[in-house]
Amino acid sequence: MAVQIIRLPQKMQRKALAIRKAGKTIAFVPTMGALHEGHLSLIDLARKKADYVVVSIYVNPTQFGPKEDFSRYPRPFKTDAALCKLRGTDIIFNPDNLYAPDSSTWINEETLSTGLCGGARPGHFRGVTTVVGKLFNLVLPHVAVFGQKDAQQVAVIERMVRDLDFPLKIIRAPITREPDGLAMSSRNIYLSPDERQKAVILSQTLKTAKQMARDGKNPKQIAQTIGKMIAQFAPDARIDYIELRHSQSLIPLKQIVPRKTLVALAVYFGKTRLIDNAVI
Repeated sequence: MAVQIIRLPQKMQRKALAIRKAGKTIAFVPTMGALHEGHLSLIDLARKKADYVVVSIYVNPTQFGPKEDFSRYPRPFKTDAALCKLRGTDIIFNPDNLYAPDSSTWINEETLSTGLCGGARPGHFRGVTTVVGKLFNLVLPHVAVFGQKDAQQVAVIERMVRDLDFPLKIIRAPITREPDGLAMSSRNIYLSPDERQKAVILSQTLKTAKQMARDGKNPKQIAQTIGKMIAQFAPDARIDYIELRHSQSLIPLKQIVPRKTLVALAVYFGKTRLIDNAVI
């Protein structure tokens, strides 16, 4: 069965309203394209949750900083569309633009979006919440699936949905990893062979963090050990942050909270910034 490709926002909204009027449900997977197995696992999960699966492919300009990679972000639409079809997507929403030339309205979450990636990327989450809010209003999903790899992003979106009363459920999907443990990311293609080899240290440190937590170590000790492991294995890497926070409130922790402690990492390998995390 062919995948329907919709490019006009108003047409997407009309289609969503028609689906709902027919008594059918919609599961939504928002993406920026350059799909990999991690994204496809989100589509697989969405397929189990609703009658229709909508995948958006839109490289959102408002979540990129002035020195970030918006212009060179990969946009292999034909490949992405083929992958979506293979995984049972019903509709691909691929707008050219979602913002009016004089757009001046934003959604700004002011607590969970501070620190971590929000500290390193000012304005990033304002762009994320605004575009996701717009997409929710156009796709009108009953459920939306987000990957746990962007743990702060999921927490921010969950807070936005709660605070602004969006009528949908957010589903967190587990991180999909390469055989050697590296979390799948569209940015992995930017890594040189040497950087790719060294980036595996991120998942290895998370395993160490879990064991240290079982051994009764505190967050400060765990963060220090992770930092030393990265420095020894990949001395050219540059650590942005290593933090242990509550997995839902994102409050920094001084003691381990069982099954609610998020170990979050952001590390530069060359010019490529990778993130990873685990809940311990």
